[in-house]
Amino acid sequence: MSDAATQRRMANAIRFLSMDAVEKANSGHPGMPMGMADVATVLFTKILKYDATDPYWVDRDRFVLSAGHGSMLLYSLLHLTGSKEMTIEQLKNFRQVGSKTPGHPERGHTESVETTTGPLGAGISNAVGMALAERILAAEYPTVFGHRTFALCSDGDLMEGISQEAIAIAGHYRLSKLVFLYDDNGISIDGHTSLSDSVDQVARFKACGWNAVHVDGHDADAVEAAIKATEGSDKPTLIACKTVIGFGAPNKGGTEKVHGSALGADEIAAARKHLGWDYEPFVVPDDLKSLWLEAGKRGQGARKEWEKRFEALETGVRNDLERRLHGDLPETFAKAMADYKAKLYAEPKELATRKAGEAALTVVKGELPELVSGSADLTPSNNTLTKNMTVISPEGGGGSFMHWGIREHGMAGAVNGMAIHGGILPVGSTFLVFSDYCRPSLRLAALMGIRVVQVFTHDSIGVGEDGPTHQPVEHVAALRAIPNLNVFRPCDGIETAEAWEVAVASKTRPSIFALTRQNLPQLRLKDAGENLTAKGAYELQAAEGAPMVSLFASGSEVSLAAEAKIALDAAGVPTRVVSVPCMDLFNDQSGAYRAEVIGTAPVKIAIEAAIRMGWDSIVGSDGGFVGMSSFGESGPYKEVYKKFGITTEAVVALAKDMSASAA
Repeated sequence: MSDAATQRRMANAIRFLSMDAVEKANSGHPGMPMGMADVATVLFTKILKYDATDPYWVDRDRFVLSAGHGSMLLYSLLHLTGSKEMTIEQLKNFRQVGSKTPGHPERGHTESVETTTGPLGAGISNAVGMALAERILAAEYPTVFGHRTFALCSDGDLMEGISQEAIAIAGHYRLSKLVFLYDDNGISIDGHTSLSDSVDQVARFKACGWNAVHVDGHDADAVEAAIKATEGSDKPTLIACKTVIGFGAPNKGGTEKVHGSALGADEIAAARKHLGWDYEPFVVPDDLKSLWLEAGKRGQGARKEWEKRFEALETGVRNDLERRLHGDLPETFAKAMADYKAKLYAEPKELATRKAGEAALTVVKGELPELVSGSADLTPSNNTLTKNMTVISPEGGGGSFMHWGIREHGMAGAVNGMAIHGGILPVGSTFLVFSDYCRPSLRLAALMGIRVVQVFTHDSIGVGEDGPTHQPVEHVAALRAIPNLNVFRPCDGIETAEAWEVAVASKTRPSIFALTRQNLPQLRLKDAGENLTAKGAYELQAAEGAPMVSLFASGSEVSLAAEAKIALDAAGVPTRVVSVPCMDLFNDQSGAYRAEVIGTAPVKIAIEAAIRMGWDSIVGSDGGFVGMSSFGESGPYKEVYKKFGITTEAVVALAKDMSASAA
């Protein structure tokens, strides 16, 4: 049998495992796996550097299934190449609760799945970050890192707006080890893509600085030649693979009917006859099993050679790289941060928390060479480029600061990819109001449980003159609503430094900083001997005697609460102040600690220059609130605060009124 015939039979194994699994589940997307089976077979048997027996080998080529709806393509490949986890029983349990084969691939849930995909465009933006991480690490460790990143994308991926941000980033920075395999089948759920789209994708990618070619996706030799031609290129590459969706299904193939639903027993029977597949559901003949298992071991030699190079590293270098890959902190980190905070206690300063963030980040970067920062074209405002960082250049090599351009979502997706790759601790930044552009990728970061940090400055109506379009009101609450995400809104330099300590140590939870434009006083003046921000909330200032009023606030409004306490104490209303730098962490604390911090004062008031949502869990539905219930207004920030009644006077008046009612 010719090589081409063997390749087609190997591809047919993917096709029938995919259609059988979807049919058994009566749910799924068989069309893409059937259409891209030939391309995937070439990639996994002829190109990809990987070892199925060691799926997390550091220098493996990365494969991202950005078209995550076609998850059975990946699951079939993992099963065929010898994944111990991806048994035939798992394929039979496709899309069932508790299986390793969910409807869309999930990182951390299924072995060898590099990233969680499904929301279209997410995977290709992650792939850009992976390729960037490899480039940065290869510059530092040239004998250890030398792999490529392949992403299989669909029409839907390329229609999503994030795709333009992602491909523009990759093209500008010449991420030459990045290859997109585009399933150019011309079909979407509604029908032919001509219903809604007429973009020449090859021309588009070329305009963004990519190599881009067309190829027959069912011609294995042509696909192999096209992929091999990308080796040694100085640009990323798009290979537009012209395919027939649902290839092999004689009646539904090439139509939207095979995109997102099971083929049905009659059509599968017809496909078996059409492709000469005389086997029962989920059965792969022994000769093909052997060929696929052999393909899964292709990379063993390369892996063993790599292990020799890794072991040849100088001991200190190797140990530090292992630390980085595991996401651990160096032993010197805690002391460096303690020394930094000691200076703050010794010399309190009035600073905007974005400036306090810059100072803390300088210390963090000095201890963590793996930290790579960046900004979506707001570098002077975000203060995330410190003096000990070097700018990443399109000319190649490493660096530690990325100019992302005005591409907030592309940045967030790529930052996720950098974290997923390993060996890099990525930090992105923009204005808090633009977190809306980042939200899909922020949610995926939380879902995957990866360590990324996003610094969002200009955190409230304190933005002032820029007006309501730039004044976040609902954003902190919206971000707090995402599970497994820490949202820090520190009140001063000490809390900002503590938040950085928590963020970089959080291996399985991403972190967000909401930092001020305006200066704030330092409220923490004595070392408590522990990281209080790590508890999410704590009593900053106690009442003299039994408290009548508890004031709860975050960020810039904590100083307002402290001012109100002075006035209330003077008026004979004993008041305490609780700082809430991270509501998410506070919610994680024990019931006893939460009760202690919330306290028993009859009057509880929350203060935040944002909407009330979330605060009732602390002050109760009958508690007071000083904050926003509308959008903001353009003007000097102090005047804007006054207009919306977020003032010391307003807090004092509300506290006195509620105290009188409670008496």
